[in-house]
This record gives sequence, structure tokens and C-alpha cells, in this order.
Amino acid sequence: MLIIPIKDGENIDRALKRYKRKFDKTGTVRQLRARQAFVKPSVSRRMQVQKAQYIQHLKDSLES
Repeated sequence: MLIIPIKDGENIDRALKRYKRKFDKTGTVRQLRARQAFVKPSVSRRMQVQKAQYIQHLKDSLES
């Protein structure tokens, strides 16, 4: 459970923003979505490699 202490006179929007940031860092939603369907280990590894290639391609294009 996430606990966000609110200081006296603090804007509720600011506290909500802190909550959302903290919630994203926990990775709960990503984990739930990943568990909805089984992905074979070979497929997950292939996706990791493709993502790494894509990121490397972006880095290479920025350097050129």
C-alpha cells in the first residue's frame, strides 16, 4: 500500500502527482498486464533482442 503524506497547505494536485509517480515506479500495472497472457521464454527473449536492436539503431542514428 502506498502512503503519501500530505503537508499542511499542500495542493492536492501536487500530492496526486507524487502518488502517480510513486505508483508508476512500483510497476504494478505493467506486471498485471504482463501476467494476463503467458509468453513463451523464447518469444520474450526475442522481444528483448528486438527492443535492444531498436534502441541501438536510435542511438546510432543520433550519433551520425
